[in-house]
Amino acid sequence: MINDVIITPLSVIKTAGGDVLHGMKSSDPGYSGFGEAYFSTVDPVAIKGWKRHQEMILNFVVTVGSVRFVLFDDRQNSTTNHQFQEIVLSRVKHYARLTVPPMVWVGFQGVDKERSMVLNIANIKHSPDEVDRKALSEIEFNWSNR
Repeated sequence: MINDVIITPLSVIKTAGGDVLHGMKSSDPGYSGFGEAYFSTVDPVAIKGWKRHQEMILNFVVTVGSVRFVLFDDRQNSTTNHQFQEIVLSRVKHYARLTVPPMVWVGFQGVDKERSMVLNIANIKHSPDEVDRKALSEIEFNWSNR
C-alpha cells in the first residue's frame, strides 16, 4: 500500500424505494476540507490517466459500475517510492472511498460492462495550474492485466 493512501469502507443503507449510499462525513479519515465535488463517467475498458495533483486530496467513490484505480508513487522521500497500488471499487462488490494524497499519480479504468460513475470529493476547487499530466505510456504499467 502506498504511503498516505486511505481506503475507507462505506455503508449502503437499504430503504424502500432506493438505497442511501454514504460518501463522506467531516469526521471521516481522509476528510481535509471541502472544495468541490464532481462526477466523472468511465466507459467500459476506457483508461483515464495519468494525472497527479500538487495540492488536491482526491476522495474517489464509485457509485455506478466498477472502476480499477492504479496509483503510482514517485515522491522521492516516500518509503513507497516507485511502487504501484491497484484497487477496484464497485457499489456492489467493494463499496469504499479511496483517498489519494497530493503528488501521487492516478489512472483509472472502467471494468464493468456498462458505463461507470466516479464521484470525487476534493478538498480544494480544481485549478489546472496544480495538475500534472502524463500520457499512459510515460508510466510503465500493464493496463491489460486484470
